[in-house]
Amino acid sequence: MTEAGIVGRRTNRRGLATRENMLEAALTSLASGDPGSVSANRIAKDAGATWGAVKYQFGDIDGFWAAVLHRTAERRAGLLSTPEHPDESLHRRVGRIIDTLYHGLSSADSRAIENLRAALPRDHDELERLYPRTAAELASWEKSWLETCQRAFADLDIAPDRVQGVATLIPGAMRGLVSERQLGSYADLDVARETLTKALVAYLSS
Repeated sequence: MTEAGIVGRRTNRRGLATRENMLEAALTSLASGDPGSVSANRIAKDAGATWGAVKYQFGDIDGFWAAVLHRTAERRAGLLSTPEHPDESLHRRVGRIIDTLYHGLSSADSRAIENLRAALPRDHDELERLYPRTAAELASWEKSWLETCQRAFADLDIAPDRVQGVATLIPGAMRGLVSERQLGSYADLDVARETLTKALVAYLSS
């Protein structure tokens, strides 16, 4: 192996390490919930780097935010891809999805996502114009989530439009329950989750 090859590989490893540090710094900063944390300059400083280094690794702020979001998607991959066992009941499958989202939406990654999304344009056309790669990453989540739900019920005789309806409803419903928990609701949220599970099972079974 030539010396040039060794140096090149070391440079690549250093570059990957720098990239990883920036992504982790971004997620840590964004998870604080501070609106001011949605700043590439601040995140670069937290990572001991510069904005120029961020641009070198990710191209621009759009590429950076897209990479941050993609990192969180990688961590979630496979959590709900298949039933725990072939005979798992419909009630158990729905309940497992609801419980996973209920607890997952309180994670540091979820807080980081919410903080970042709050700073991005709400209008899809504007988001796609200003942050095309970030918009594409977010759009891919919708497709992946639907596919996850389809796999969860694939061996059951359930109408596809029913699965799609449940996939559309659950994320928003769980964000509402998580918000209630964070606000210190007096409501019994365990009962709320079980009631939602029963309602969705009835809908999928009808």
